[in-house]
Formats: sequence, C-alpha cells, structure tokens
Amino acid sequence: MTRVMAVTFERHGQLHYLRAGDVAYAVGDHVLYPTSGGPEVAQVVWAPEYSPDEVGDIPECAGRATPADLDRDARNRSERAKARITAKRLAAEHGLSLKVVAVDLVDRGPDPLVAIYYTAPERVDFRALVPDLARALRSRVDMRQIASRDAASVVGGIGSCGRELCCSTFLKKVEPVSLRLARTQNLPNNPLQISGACGKLMCCLKYEHPLYEDFASRAPAVGENVVTDTGRARVIGHAVPTDSVVVRSANGAVRRCPLESVCPSHQARRQRSASLQVDHEEEP
Repeated sequence: MTRVMAVTFERHGQLHYLRAGDVAYAVGDHVLYPTSGGPEVAQVVWAPEYSPDEVGDIPECAGRATPADLDRDARNRSERAKARITAKRLAAEHGLSLKVVAVDLVDRGPDPLVAIYYTAPERVDFRALVPDLARALRSRVDMRQIASRDAASVVGGIGSCGRELCCSTFLKKVEPVSLRLARTQNLPNNPLQISGACGKLMCCLKYEHPLYEDFASRAPAVGENVVTDTGRARVIGHAVPTDSVVVRSANGAVRRCPLESVCPSHQARRQRSASLQVDHEEEP
C-alpha cells in the first residue's frame, strides 16, 4: 500500500495528492509539489494515510520546503498581487471589458513570464494593452482567456449548499450539465435556481445523477399505491439523500418511510400469492 496525502496551494483551494513516501508529514507542514516548471510550495491539509487502492499516476513529494523556498513563495505571492492590480488598472484605462481572475508568475529561467487569466464576454483586442503591461511589469506577458467554470474553480467561494465550491476543492473534471438532469432530480427548470457561482448549471447535478437513477430503479413511482408497516398508503414524494419515500396514508397522515420498509401493492400481491402457493404445496 502507498501512503498518500493531500495538499493545497491556496487556502481552501483545490486538493492535490502526493505520495508521502516514508516521511512523517503533518497537517500544516509546507512541502514541495513537483510541477513542470519546478517544485512549488504547498501546504498539507490531509496527513498521509495508506491507500488500499491503486493510486495511479500521483507524483512523489519533493520534500519539505526550506526557508529559501518559503521566502520565494512569499515574494511571488506579493508580485502576483501587484501584477493583478496593475492588469486591472491598465485594462480599465484601455476600456477593455474583461475581468482579471488570477495571475501566475514563472520566475525560473532567463526569461520571466507573467500569465494573466481573464474572462470576457467577447474577443478582446490586446494590441495596445500587452505592451503597456510588459513595460509596467518588466516581464513578458501572456493573456489567457478561461471559461466561467474554470474561473470559479480558480477564485473559489461558497455554494448554495453552504460548503466550498466542488470545482475549487475536489472536483477535477468538469462535464457538461443539462436541464434534463434537473428534471430527473425533481428540481425546478429555472436556471437561476439551479446555477452555481459560475452562472452555469451546478456541477453536482451531473455527478449525483447516477444516485437518482439507482433510486428510481428501486423505488415505487410517485402516485403508486404501496404497503407500509402501518398499512396501505400512496407515494407522494421521493427523498433520495435519505433513501426513503414520502407516503400519505388513507387517514391523510403524511410520513417518511425507509425504502426497504415500503412494498408496492402489486409486488405485495405477488409475494402473498407466492406464499399461499408454497403453503398449499406443503399441505399433506
């Protein structure tokens, strides 16, 4: 088994996994995460644990961060913050309709690079902006447009559920989401009510969909007559997260019943018929 730990580059940022080897890392330790541009400082948020499953292509931790690594990381954070302010100011001066989302600094090598990530409703003409940015930042500048979903994962935030955004924590791959998934989950078709911080339909509709499909294959449909432990009732709703159904009894009482305790009427008839047949065969 392999010891695996989780680290982040930003507070409450997306989780990245590392092989811990035999070193005893603890939550809060600063370690080096290997990247294509060299090792970068990250913080442990999940202490190493043995993984019983195959971990796949997870990089090996490059060791603990040294004081020099921490100084470089702090310096780069300060430079990125200044570059972001400069980019916003110059974009406003040039009258460009873009939103600066994040700034990345590549300081290794003879030719430093500042990558500016932005969102925009349409194509932006940078012919006048980029030279001014390069002079102000004293570096090469690369403007990179990203989609609204990617911007939400970079910025982070709190979703309507009250937790950190899935895309900024654990969700690695963002897939297209359609209104059909909302209908399957009995959610309103109003996009304003089922949209995330990015303005698109919430990603959780996609990766929770198989749970709703599985529940629908096992549960009686809404409006179907069932037999419960207190008698006959009619299904008036589904509660997928709790694996239960909401029923209304003949006397009008409404309650929630675990799915395993509810039996559709036609199934109950088949079971009763089969039981009577067995009893008849066993008679002398």
